Amino acid sequence: QGQLVESGGGLVQAGDSLRLSCAASGRTFSTYSMSWFRQAPGKGREFVAGINWTGTSTYYVDSVKGRFTISRDNAKNTVFLQMSSLKPEDTAVYYCAALKRGVWTTPTSYDYWGQGTQVTVSS
Repeated sequence: QGQLVESGGGLVQAGDSLRLSCAASGRTFSTYSMSWFRQAPGKGREFVAGINWTGTSTYYVDSVKGRFTISRDNAKNTVFLQMSSLKPEDTAVYYCAALKRGVWTTPTSYDYWGQGTQVTVSS
């Protein structure tokens, strides 16, 4: 069984940067599309960014375009989310997920999920 473990979250101030990592183990995820979702208190899980298995195609929710960058290192079975110019509204638990096939923005399409890492942005 595959496992995804996120790290890199924390408490930062508005305008700061953070880099989240998602380490995959138990199986090879190099043929999976990988995405980051987030969930703020009292809200549903929101798609943030996705990357295809080769790393040649990415997609972002409008609210993070130009500020967040998703990347992957298949040799290390790791996916990253570089977050810059953070805003208080980016505060959420961030989840990594793996998708074999389906719609990137739909949570139910995903085969594997991590446990999440908290990102808190103070104003």
